[in-house]
Amino acid sequence: MHSRQKPSAPEHKRNLAAHGGALSMSHNDTRSFFNFSQLVLSAGHLKSPPVLKHSKITYFEVEILDVQSKKQICIVDKVPPSSTLLDVKHKFHKACPQWYPSRVGLQLERNGPYLKDSINIQSLAVSSIITLYFTDLGQQVGWTTFFLTEYTGPLLIYLLFYIRLSTIYDQVESRKNFRHPVVHLACFCHCLHYIRHLLETLFVHKFSGGHTPLKNMIKGCAFYWGFTSWIAYYINHPQYTPPSFGHRQISFAALAFLMCEAGNHFINVALAHQNHSGSKACFPSPTYNPFTWLFLLVSCPNYTYEVGSWISFTVMTQTLPVGIFAFLMVIQMSLWAQKKHKLYLKRFYPEVRRKAAMIPIIF
Repeated sequence: MHSRQKPSAPEHKRNLAAHGGALSMSHNDTRSFFNFSQLVLSAGHLKSPPVLKHSKITYFEVEILDVQSKKQICIVDKVPPSSTLLDVKHKFHKACPQWYPSRVGLQLERNGPYLKDSINIQSLAVSSIITLYFTDLGQQVGWTTFFLTEYTGPLLIYLLFYIRLSTIYDQVESRKNFRHPVVHLACFCHCLHYIRHLLETLFVHKFSGGHTPLKNMIKGCAFYWGFTSWIAYYINHPQYTPPSFGHRQISFAALAFLMCEAGNHFINVALAHQNHSGSKACFPSPTYNPFTWLFLLVSCPNYTYEVGSWISFTVMTQTLPVGIFAFLMVIQMSLWAQKKHKLYLKRFYPEVRRKAAMIPIIF
């Protein structure tokens, strides 16, 4: 029989150490796994990183062709959908500096109307390429410059005739003849009329920043300045003959002139400050001011008062040039009133349908 040998002391200690080490490693692994599990549970569900969404913006290309030759002038690319036609004009000006935005006329069709600057470019798009036809409108001027130039001329020209310059009238005859009071009154009324126009241009009328061709301003200035010279020459002439019915005719006509001037001013103020209900404009209604009561009868009372002023001035001065000018003003104001009345009928039919355009009941 073989006797079982007992392990020696050093060997026994080694075995115990190895067994103890294995137990401690197993215990540490268990503790580490438990800690990791607690960390995952406390962190909650793991979230996936957010997905970045790339928004696609559709840009338009605007092809600009010459309206006469149909040749391509340039292509305005990368036009955002929110752009207006004015933005396109500015980009077109950068590509072709000789045409600044105010003289650029753009059309969808060759014989179509000119598009407004405020129109959105997306409303014109059928595809990603928009074709527009270009017309050079010529040199342009702003509306404020237009009216200031047109009204300043008559004011200064009349005063030059009123002081009777030696280059216009014979000085000997000018000193010899006495000026009738109507000459001074006519100068006051004429200056008042154009000073009112100038002040209203600066402080009352609201222009949308539009432009008009320079040739229109030249034609307007030629009309007003030319007639003013003719009118002023006769009224301030040393041999001017006063009205036939004397002071009664002058006083009545001067009072009518002043009333028409006041009415014209109050109407223009009412038109400039129209009441708005929401986004829809309303037709001006009469107020406590008696001069605005003409709105009850006509749709364009400012033209009525303007015509009344010149008819009154004709009666007050009793001169042929003033009568001819007043007759032409009646024709012009009638055309403008008829055009505006048609526009009012489309926008404010229930309020305007029973009104005349300029002259109550008649027209």
